[in-house]
This record gives sequence, C-alpha cells and structure tokens, in this order.
Amino acid sequence: MTLRLPPPLEVDLNLLVDSDEAKLVGPESLTAGAIPVPADVLADATIDPVSPEEAHAAESLYRGLVNHPFPGCFGCGPANPEGLQLRPGLLGDGRTACTWHPAKDLVAADGLVDPVYLWAALDCPGGWSIDLEGRPSVLGQMTAAIDGRPSPGELCLIMGRHLAEDGRKTYTATTLYNAGGLVLARARHTWITVDPAVFN
Repeated sequence: MTLRLPPPLEVDLNLLVDSDEAKLVGPESLTAGAIPVPADVLADATIDPVSPEEAHAAESLYRGLVNHPFPGCFGCGPANPEGLQLRPGLLGDGRTACTWHPAKDLVAADGLVDPVYLWAALDCPGGWSIDLEGRPSVLGQMTAAIDGRPSPGELCLIMGRHLAEDGRKTYTATTLYNAGGLVLARARHTWITVDPAVFN
C-alpha cells in the first residue's frame, strides 16, 4: 500500500478493486494504491520478540505521551481515546515493544479481529523506532502480511525495528505476536521526513 496524499478526514472515499490492484480515490485525486507483492519482500520483517512483561515495561518509555507530532493518531495518539492506544517504547537496540489487547468492537463477522485493525497495529511500533520528535515522519508505504488473527481481548505483543535511512526516507519493520509467541502479522514501512516547522 502506498499513500499518495494524506487521507482526508470525514470525507467519503471510493475503493476501486480489480485483479491487479486496489485504489482509494478521493473527491479530486488518488489517495492510496495497493498491489500484491512476493512474500520475500517481508523476509526481514520478523523481529525477535521479548516477553510480554518486557514489552509492558517498555511502554513506560513511550515518548509519544510527552511530545507526539500527531497526537490524534489512531494507532498511538494520546489524544485519540477511540484509537488503539498503543505505547511502543524503545528497548535500546533499535527495537520497540508494546502490548495490545484488541477491543471487542474491532472484530469482523467471524469473531476475530478485523484485518484492517491489524494493519493499523503494525504501523506505529515501526514509526517509534525513528526519532519522531527530532525527525517527524509520515508513512509513505507499507507492505504487510497477515498470517493469523487474534481474538478480542487476547494479549498480543508488537515489536518494531529501525532498518535503515536514505535521505528523507527511513525504513522500519514490525511483527505482531500472540502471547504464545506465534507470528500473527508482519510489515515493512517507508517513512518520509517532513519539515519540523510544520509542527511549530
């Protein structure tokens, strides 16, 4: 999935899907597009986990509670009580970790967490492996694979990792585990640095 523009809020978007791609189209232009990719694109997106206790302890180091460039973020924004309320804290080795108990209102018709919320949960733990305070960045591209889906209320663990930087681009990865250590989903991201003056 590649974001072409910041998705507008409270605006109806059209989803156009065919055998080759999906497009999210706003009133005036293309907002996002998605295409299937080979599985080996996510070869480095499985991040070694820590224990749930270590992940919970890392949440106390979550920098977004103090100086969040996007406090209304659905995934980790402290000003968004209807969001996922993730708190990915740094572990000190380029990784982040946090726990997640998916709410009951996130389920799909089959009783498991809807995949759309798994995509959302795979976003921010990668972003906070970047110095988002000194290097504010927005998601430009995300490639994900969902291997399994949790039940509502189930303890999950999300790991993030900084991979590399190239000019204004930063590359990260995330992995979602269940409490038993089974990989549920993986993702890679490309973040684009924005002008810090935008936030002043």
